[in-house]
Order: sequence, then structure tokens, then C-alpha cells
Amino acid sequence: MDSIIHLEQIFKSYYLGKNELPVLKGISLDIHRNEYVALMGPSGSGKSTLMNILGCLDSPTQGRYILNGSDVSRMEDDELAAIRNKEIGFVFQQFNLLPRLTAAENVALPLVYGGVSRKERAERAAEVLKKVNLDDRMHHKPNELSGGQCQRVAIARALINNPSIILADEPTGNLDTKTSYEIMDILGNIHHDGNTVIIVTHEDDISKYCHRIIRLRDGIVETDRKNETPSTFTLETIHS
Repeated sequence: MDSIIHLEQIFKSYYLGKNELPVLKGISLDIHRNEYVALMGPSGSGKSTLMNILGCLDSPTQGRYILNGSDVSRMEDDELAAIRNKEIGFVFQQFNLLPRLTAAENVALPLVYGGVSRKERAERAAEVLKKVNLDDRMHHKPNELSGGQCQRVAIARALINNPSIILADEPTGNLDTKTSYEIMDILGNIHHDGNTVIIVTHEDDISKYCHRIIRLRDGIVETDRKNETPSTFTLETIHS
């Protein structure tokens, strides 16, 4: 299989004065194209630090990270930002939507920074909002949407640049059970369409949707196993 992520002996330490705080202690793994992966672990296991490195939000202290053929381990901040915008779509627990913008305007925001014309921005935003079953709410602002609808706007925004990887950090953390299942159904559809999807979660029920579950503990990979019977949850029509 073709690796889209290759990690080779990744270490990460932080420093408090002269004291070194090691967080990641030699992580090596490959994630292949179109995998659906859950990254799990207790508080302090290093999963948030690993997510930041996977998302090119931080760099390792030591080791190599090859992302879609590019060695990002030693890139400068501006190079990391460029590859991050091209390769990775982020979905966060807190949605991170701008309250004064409509759903379509929030979704199109990454395209503004890319210099895309207003007409093309509107067309592409409408297209991805349709993918998450929210084309009838594209002119609503976040305070006019439910939590589940806001998360769907955030997923659409993550898709707008057609990234190689969707990286979702606790995407159901602020949602009720039914809405969580609906969001996982949408992420499952995105995976089915060919995206690599990585979900950071502490919830076993959510990890069961993924095809591979990687658990960290104390900065190392404790287990890495395939999920032979991933859960499915399909609604013919999704409403929040």
C-alpha cells in the first residue's frame, strides 16, 4: 500500500527552563492512502502532540516525517503553512467558525487566502455544503445553526481545498449521541469517497467506526490494530 504518512522514530520534547519534558519517545508508523484511523490514548499519552505534528502545526525534536512524499520534519514555518493548507483539512471540537459570516462564507474562507475569485469561492462552497447535507442552510450564520450543523460546516470547510487528509480532533466531543453518529456517518462517506481520515478521540464508541485503531501511552504506540468489524450508521436523510 502507498503510505501518505511515514513517521520514523519521532521524538518530541518541551523545555521548562533547563528541564526537558519528553512527550513522544520514538514513534514509527505508516498511514496509507484512504485509511480510516482512530488515534487514541489517555490524557498525557502524547496523542495531542502527535496530532499537532501530523497536522504540521508543530515539528518533531528528532526523527523524520514524510507527508505525501515531502519531508516536513525540518521545514520552516512558512513552508509548513503552505503544505498544511494544501494537504490537510482540519475539523476541531469547538468548530472554530466566525460568528459574523454565513455558513458558505465560513466554508470559503480558506479560498480567500488562496486568492480564489468570489464567484469560484461561492460555487465551491455550495458544492461541499451539499456533500454534508447542508445546502439548505448555506446562508445561515452559526448562531442560527445547531451544534451538529455547525460541525458539518466545519467539515465542509475542511474539504474546500480538496486535501489529501482530513484530521479531526474530537469531532463529536461537544455533540449529543445521535448527532455524533450523524457526524461519523458523514466522515465515513468522506472516507468512502477516497479521503484519508484520521480521528483523534478518547471515545471507544467513536473509534469503532474506524478501520484501524492506534493507541498511545506514555509517548509510545501501545497497540496498533485493524478493526475487522467497523460500526456503520446510515441515515437516508440527516437532520440535526
